[in-house]
Amino acid sequence: MPGSTRTSRSFPSIQLPAHDGGGPVEVTLIAQLGIGAGDALVSDASQRQRHHPAFIDALDEPSARLGGMHLQHGDPSSLYSFVVGAGGHPFHRHAGPRMFTAIAGSAGAELRFASASDQQLADDPSHFLRSLRRVRIPPDCLFTVRFGGGTWHQFASNSPAHPALFALSCHSNELAGAMSAQARALAQANAADIPSLTDVLPAAHWPSATTLAATPLLQLSLQAAAPSLRARLCVQTRTLLGPLRRFSLEPLRGFVERATPAYPVCSSASSPPAGMLASALPHGHYNDTTTLTLHGGQTRHRSASALLADILDGFLRNPPAGVGRLMALRNRLVAPLRLRTSPLGCPVSSLLSTDRSRVFGGRFPVLDAQVDAEDRCAEVLLGADDRHLRFRSSVRVQFCEDGQVQISLGSRVQTLNAFGRFYMAMIDSAHRRYVAPALLRRAVEHALAPELAAWSGAPAHS
Repeated sequence: MPGSTRTSRSFPSIQLPAHDGGGPVEVTLIAQLGIGAGDALVSDASQRQRHHPAFIDALDEPSARLGGMHLQHGDPSSLYSFVVGAGGHPFHRHAGPRMFTAIAGSAGAELRFASASDQQLADDPSHFLRSLRRVRIPPDCLFTVRFGGGTWHQFASNSPAHPALFALSCHSNELAGAMSAQARALAQANAADIPSLTDVLPAAHWPSATTLAATPLLQLSLQAAAPSLRARLCVQTRTLLGPLRRFSLEPLRGFVERATPAYPVCSSASSPPAGMLASALPHGHYNDTTTLTLHGGQTRHRSASALLADILDGFLRNPPAGVGRLMALRNRLVAPLRLRTSPLGCPVSSLLSTDRSRVFGGRFPVLDAQVDAEDRCAEVLLGADDRHLRFRSSVRVQFCEDGQVQISLGSRVQTLNAFGRFYMAMIDSAHRRYVAPALLRRAVEHALAPELAAWSGAPAHS
């Protein structure tokens, strides 16, 4: 019986009915990517998935849990990534519904679905084959799949030389459906993964290759109908060139950047009007002060010492990349002169000191510290001595009566010789206009956003 072709100007899609009134299977093509892009994207995503803290390799379906449930917010959903390689994976099912968006490899993929229930299989094992349907996805395609709980499914590549797909799968309700007591306990503990939520079809029901080829097939395509010469040439070209795009000379890496808010900052070439800095180095030759102002409601902190401790942590954990590059250049230039080196900018570099004779907040090495009786003003003194100069820096937090919070980073330098004076003349402007303001902004940003302080690939469990 000849096939028939239906034309669509929107997203080509199919819908397959499910047993017992369950959710149907829906497959929709979204877009076709560049020639060979599928293999390249699957390869890149597969490597990144392998480095994820929640990566697990089981059932021929390597996967990672990217986000867990947030039950305290009434959200039982979770998010996973998974890869299906060239060899495909076994027929299996999940208790709950599934929705995923995927990218097919450069040979395309075949998706197989069967709607047989346990009772139907027990009554008549051949019901599995009678309910089995295949959906063929073209190469290098972005597509979506949605099906109800209990749907048997299997995905495979159209060629043994190419991966089948990479997918991002949303479990809309991790606790839905009938599952084993062990699987439900893991799900309720927010510790489930794809293997623990999977039932594999008993081997007795697996179809042979010959039987599988005789089951109904639906083909989706974009731009050209699947049986056409144009479509066949497209498939052959993508299958041939796909492996060439898997190789990359670039190292595998990614970046996360936080934009620093435009907090009001004022810089001056004088010492702070109050505090420990002037008395700590009374014969200083160079001075500068950078002050950042927060308005009421911009900080959750209720004590100056707590905010100051978080700011000191920010100097260590959230330094500006540009200052780091300048310090790396400076360290190389002065290394032959046996001068002190540090990866942090000099105003706060002594926070890396191994001297623990005086610490603030239980862990930050300081030369001195002061906190007033009401904990409305807190200050620490930092600094070090070198062959060409001595420097002292203060970090001060002042809660004002009008609700504002003044945070200052002050520096005072005493030069010891002609080289010290030359050195300060060279760096003074850059230090005052860029280094100190950038350090202070990034440290305050860190202090005001502790929930963003630890960046990792760990899954978001609650």
